[in-house]
Amino acid sequence: MQGVIMKALSGFYYVSDGSDSYTCRGRGKLRLDGSSPLVGDRVEFERNADGSGTVVKILPRRNSFVRPAVANIDLMVIVAAAVNPVSDPFLLDRMTALAEKHGCEVLLCINKCDLNPGNKLYDIYSRAGFRVIRTSALTHEGVNELAEALRGVTAAFSGNSGVGKSSLLNALEPELSLLTAEVSEKLGRGKHTTRHVQLFPLSAGGYLADTPGFGSFDVEQMEPIRKDELQHCFREFVPYLGKCRFTDCAHLKEPDCAVLEALAAGDIQPTRHESYTRLYEQAAKTPDWAAR
Repeated sequence: MQGVIMKALSGFYYVSDGSDSYTCRGRGKLRLDGSSPLVGDRVEFERNADGSGTVVKILPRRNSFVRPAVANIDLMVIVAAAVNPVSDPFLLDRMTALAEKHGCEVLLCINKCDLNPGNKLYDIYSRAGFRVIRTSALTHEGVNELAEALRGVTAAFSGNSGVGKSSLLNALEPELSLLTAEVSEKLGRGKHTTRHVQLFPLSAGGYLADTPGFGSFDVEQMEPIRKDELQHCFREFVPYLGKCRFTDCAHLKEPDCAVLEALAAGDIQPTRHESYTRLYEQAAKTPDWAAR
């Protein structure tokens, strides 16, 4: 039988074949092969006599991510906020770069726009070429637009804790009644109300994964990107690649660098280049064998 892993928890995989759900374990050979089933994986499984199942094979993936731990994602919805908590552009840029690396489209969702419209975030990412939607789980502003963007695709919510991912999913699908929590006014960050990745079917068609939030520390746990790949993971750099004086230009301080000239002209946003620089410095310390 074939199905999709909707949830993975404590060594169990909850697989849907489209009509029924099966609680499965992974066959031992998956561990021997170094394969780790992820939410969103299409798998072959065997049904056991007691109604449970055993995952025997992971079918070829379109893509996969370490954090969030999902596979076969068409659209990464990066949820941000300009207030309580304020999203760090570097964390957002880390996620956009990973999505670009894996051929996954990006939608930036500026939530809590009833409190702060996030004009600076909107300007940075719309000018970088991303689709940006302002939403409010409280007033439902932008929720219909977001629902339309999710129609018929497999998407994942990602973003730092407290920005309202679960609240937005509740606004999209009220019957889910997912657990949410208030953001700490003192600390300016949210609690991790989502403890595991879970894929939910949407009433309008498609699937959406709710994922645990992350903080500044967690960015170090994200998969590395090789420094020679990184320039291709910033979409606004692409028109200028191959136009620098040096063929191996790192786009940091080199003379006659087309990317730096675009930065000086205002065609590339400073925060985006700052994030690229930080990621390049991290990549330079990572051996190629450690980066997939």
